[in-house]
Amino acid sequence: MINYMNKKNIVWFEEVGKEDVGIVGGKGANLGEMTTAHLPIPYGFVVTAHAYFTFIEEAKLSQKISDLLSIVNYDNTDELEKVSGAIRKLIIEAPMPKKLAEQIVEYYEDLQAKEQLYLHRKIHPIQKSIAKIKAVYDPPLVAVRSSATAEDLPTASFAGQQETYLNVKGETQLLKKVKECWASLFTERAVYYRHTQGFDHFKVGLAAVVQRMVQSTASGIAFSIDPVTNNKTKIVIEAIFGLGEYIVQGKVTPDHYEVDKRSIIILEKQLKYQNLKYVRHGTGNMEVKLNKKEGSLQKISDEQIMKLTMLVKDIENHYYFPQDIEWAIEHNNVFIVQSRPITTVDNKAGAGSSLQSHTTALPILSGSPASPGIGVGPAKIIFSPHEIDKIEKGDILVAPQTNPDYVPAMKKACAIVTEKGGRTSHAAIVSRELGIPAVVGAENATKILKNGETYSIDGASGEVFAGSILIGKAKVVEEEKPALKTVTKVYVNVAEPEQAARVAKTANDGIGLLRAEFMIAEIGVHPKEFIHQKKEQLFTNRLKRDLLTFVKAFTPRQIVYRATDFKSNEYSHLVGGKKYEPHEENPMLGFRGASRYLANEDVFGLELEAIKAVWAEGYRNLHLMIPFVRTPWELIKIKEIIAKHELDTLQGFKLWIMVEVPSCALNIEEYIKIGIDGVSIGTNDLTMMLLGVDRDSEKVANVYDERSPVVVNVLEHVVKTCAKYGVTCSICGQAASDYPELVEKLVRAGITSVSVAPDAVDRTRELIYSIEKKMNP
Repeated sequence: MINYMNKKNIVWFEEVGKEDVGIVGGKGANLGEMTTAHLPIPYGFVVTAHAYFTFIEEAKLSQKISDLLSIVNYDNTDELEKVSGAIRKLIIEAPMPKKLAEQIVEYYEDLQAKEQLYLHRKIHPIQKSIAKIKAVYDPPLVAVRSSATAEDLPTASFAGQQETYLNVKGETQLLKKVKECWASLFTERAVYYRHTQGFDHFKVGLAAVVQRMVQSTASGIAFSIDPVTNNKTKIVIEAIFGLGEYIVQGKVTPDHYEVDKRSIIILEKQLKYQNLKYVRHGTGNMEVKLNKKEGSLQKISDEQIMKLTMLVKDIENHYYFPQDIEWAIEHNNVFIVQSRPITTVDNKAGAGSSLQSHTTALPILSGSPASPGIGVGPAKIIFSPHEIDKIEKGDILVAPQTNPDYVPAMKKACAIVTEKGGRTSHAAIVSRELGIPAVVGAENATKILKNGETYSIDGASGEVFAGSILIGKAKVVEEEKPALKTVTKVYVNVAEPEQAARVAKTANDGIGLLRAEFMIAEIGVHPKEFIHQKKEQLFTNRLKRDLLTFVKAFTPRQIVYRATDFKSNEYSHLVGGKKYEPHEENPMLGFRGASRYLANEDVFGLELEAIKAVWAEGYRNLHLMIPFVRTPWELIKIKEIIAKHELDTLQGFKLWIMVEVPSCALNIEEYIKIGIDGVSIGTNDLTMMLLGVDRDSEKVANVYDERSPVVVNVLEHVVKTCAKYGVTCSICGQAASDYPELVEKLVRAGITSVSVAPDAVDRTRELIYSIEKKMNP
C-alpha cells in the first residue's frame, strides 16, 4: 500500500492503516486503521504529506525557507520567533497549486455522500449515488487537524502543539486551514525541536486530517490503563461539557471516572465544577459560562461511561497496546476522534514514593494526582509562557494551566502544580513523560502558594505540603521499618528482560512465573521458520540470552520459566506464522500448552536446549513449568521429551505444571503421582472454564469472579492435596494481587507461595505477614 499511497495527494480514511504513518502521519494512520476496524469514527479524508511536499515544491518555497533557517541563531528566542513567523507567513500566503486545490474541494464536496455510502455499504454505483446526494448539498462543518509524519516519536510531545481547527465550513476556509496546518510545521517550538534532535526540516512532512465535525454535548479523554499508576485492570475516563479543546489545554477541570476493565463496574466517580464550555456558534466557536449548578452536574451518564469503556477495550484489543483515546458524544452516540499509544507505560520514576506514610502533617492544598513521585523546592508562580524564564532548575512550577510553550520550563522544574486540568491535560501528560511529580486541578494554587516558599509535592496522592517535610523524615521511617519475613514465599510474575534488574531489587523471593511469550515475540520469527531454514541455533541463542538476563539478576533466587503458551492466533502474527498455524474458531481452548509440545516436539526442544545451555554456564536457579496440561498421559509424554534432552539428569532441576484446566485441578493427585516438583494455579483460565465464561467478553464479564464458591472450593482442593504430598504449590493468576480474602483462605489451606505483579509484592508480603501472625500469635 505504501508505494501506491506515496503518490496520492488525498485519501479517504478506509484507504490507509497503521503502516501508512509516513504519508498520512500518526493521526491519519490511526483514524484509517480504526475506520477499517468499524469503530465509530467521524468520517473524513487526509490531505497527505505528498500533497504538502508538492505544495512546497510548486510554490518554490524550499530555498526561501532554507535561506531563513541558515541565518537563525537557534538559542536566541526572539530571533527564532521572527524567522519562524516569517516562514509560516510564506506558507500561508503562497498560492495553493490549482490542481491540488481542486482535488481537496472535490473530496470535501463528496464527504457527506461518501460517508453515507461507506457507513451503509450501499451497492449502487458510487458516482451515481454521490451525484444524487449532492443535489441537496450543504457544505459540511469539519475539523481540520495536523498529522505530522514524525509525531509518534517517543519524545514528540515536545515537538510542538499539533494544530486543530474546529467547525470549519466552506471550501475557502478549508483551503486556508490546510495551509495553516502545514505552516504549523514551522512554529518556533517545532523548528527548535527538529534542530536539537538532528531532524532534516525538509524530510519531515505533514498531513492534514479533514474530519466530519462532531457537535459534542460532552467530550474527553480515556486511557485503557491508569496513566498515573500504570494499573492495567482499570480504564480511566475524564469528561467535560462541550468541545474537547478545553480538556487537553487544561482550561477546565474534568470529571474523573474509573471503571474495572473486566466487569465494566464503575469503581469511582469524581464530579468537578466546570465554569465554562467551548461550543459551536454559527460557523465559529464560542465560550459559554456555566453557573455552579450546571457546571457541577455529572458530565456523562453511567450508561455512556459503560459504552465508552467497552469501546476503549475494543481499541486496546485491536492495537495490542494501551491506548490514549479522544472521544466525543453527539445525540447520545459515542464517537472516537483519535487513538494513540500511551507513551508513559512503565515510565514510573518515583512511582512508589509517597509522603503519606512519612508524615502526619496535613496538606495545605490538594488536587488530582497526575504524575507520581515527590518534589521539594521553592514555588515559582507564572501566568503565561512569557514568564517561563523565571523558572530555574529545582523550582516548583505553579500555573493556572500549561500548554506546549511551557515545556522548556517544565523540564527544569522538580514538580508541577496547576489550578485547572485533569490527568489527561497537557501538564499531566508531559509531566509523566518527563518523570516529574505533578498535581493538577488544585484550585486557587496561585493564590494559596507563595513565591519563593518551599513546598513538598506528592504526585501520587495529589497533595501539597508546606515546607521540606520529606527531608530527614522519609529516610528515618525507611531505616526503622523492619524487613518482613514470611513462611509463604512471595514471587513475582515477569516477562520483559529489560525489567529484570529493576524487579530483582524488590523484596521478592524469586520469579514464580517467567512468561516466555514476550521473549518469543521479540525474536519475531516463528520457531518452525528457524527450523525450516536450519537456523535453530539462532533461536536457542536468543532465548538463552534473554533467560540469562533474568537468571543473573535473580541468582540464587528461584526462577520458574513457563514454556511458551502462545495460542495459534498469536503465533500466526510472527514472521512465517501463517504458514505453520491452523485457523481455530476458539484458540483459547485449542492448540496450546502441553498438546502443542507433543505435536511440535522440535519446537519444544528449542526451549529445552536454551534452558540446558543456561545450566551449562553454571546457574542452578532456572526451572521449567508446563502450561495447560489436560490429561495425565500428556504429562507422561512431556517428561519423556525432557528426558531426551537430559534435563532430568541436572541435579536440582525442577519440573512444575500449571493447573488451569478443571480436569487437571480436580484430578491433581494423579499428576503428583506421575512426578512433579511444583504446581502453580492459573486462576484466570481456571475460573473461566469452571464458570463457563469468556473472560475477554464484556457481555458476561459480571459473571467472572475468582471468589465464586465453586472456584474457591477447587483452589482449596488443589492446595490441600499438594500439602498432603509435600509438593510446592503456588498461585500466579490475577486473583493473588486483587483479592486479599482469597489469599488468606489459601494461606490457611497450606499454599507455599504466591506470585504477583512487581508492584504488588510489598502489599502482598504485608498481607501474608498479618495472616501468618493471626495463625501463629
